[in-house]
Amino acid sequence: MNDTTSLHVIGCDVGKDSIVAFDNRSDKIHEIANRSEDLAAFVAQLPGECLLVCEATGGWETALLDAALAAGIPAHRADARKVKAFIRSLGRLAKTDRIDAQGLARYGQERADRLERWRAPDPDLQTLQALVRLRRDLVADRTAARQRLKAPGGPAIRGYLEPLIEQFGGLIAQLDAQIAALTGQVEALRIRVDTVAAIEGCGAVVSTTLVALLPELGAIDRKAIAALAGVAPHPRQSGRKDGYRHVRGGRQEVRPVLFMAALCASRHNPTLKAFYQRLVANGKKKIVAITAVMRKLITIINARIRDALREHALQLS
Repeated sequence: MNDTTSLHVIGCDVGKDSIVAFDNRSDKIHEIANRSEDLAAFVAQLPGECLLVCEATGGWETALLDAALAAGIPAHRADARKVKAFIRSLGRLAKTDRIDAQGLARYGQERADRLERWRAPDPDLQTLQALVRLRRDLVADRTAARQRLKAPGGPAIRGYLEPLIEQFGGLIAQLDAQIAALTGQVEALRIRVDTVAAIEGCGAVVSTTLVALLPELGAIDRKAIAALAGVAPHPRQSGRKDGYRHVRGGRQEVRPVLFMAALCASRHNPTLKAFYQRLVANGKKKIVAITAVMRKLITIINARIRDALREHALQLS
């Protein structure tokens, strides 16, 4: 393992209005307004060999990461849950912006050789992600309105709910058209979406959602993609006890979509249908078998996207 004890790390606790930065070399705390011009001035005076570490905070960290990228400062956007667990492991129960910034700096210092450096995001992918997430939220709102309409007291508010449900439907249709236009125009997205949609059990919604929310598809191995999708079984072993393995973690917004795709595939995809039926016949619970189908499906998708991208690259060369 590389010696990182002397690494210069800037831990940044990001807020909507301001950012608290801790410099592990000088032990100084800086508070900077979360505005592009202030952040550009802050990172401009940082040495090029330092590492800037912040948490994902709902997009409020974007200006900081953009400023670091423009200045050539390496940066890492950390998983908030991992950082929280790391700070607790240090025995710190109190929570302040200063403590969080110090914790981020130490997290970066101890794990620098394993932390992925921030890269400029693809603007087309960002647009697709925004459209897909908005569509998901509108579908959830429409479902809630339909359920309220069927509930006791629903007829009394029918006049309000029915136009709302119709409006949701119109907006969802518009988003579907915009998503289809975007994925049809951008070649990198089109290849991925078409590859997923060609797999029986994966329709337009599943393919665009997985491509948007799992951009790593085709670029990492099957174990890593299963973990990101939240369908990797984690062992629970201690001494002679070997407990039941549960899936956990991963991107929670991916699992419901993958579940519906696996459910459809277990009925209509010949390969995955046979796989599902074999597991059930061997005594597996149906939910366990569906989870196994989810895992197998995402690994198939990952491999096919990888192969499609390679073939496309060969055609261009």
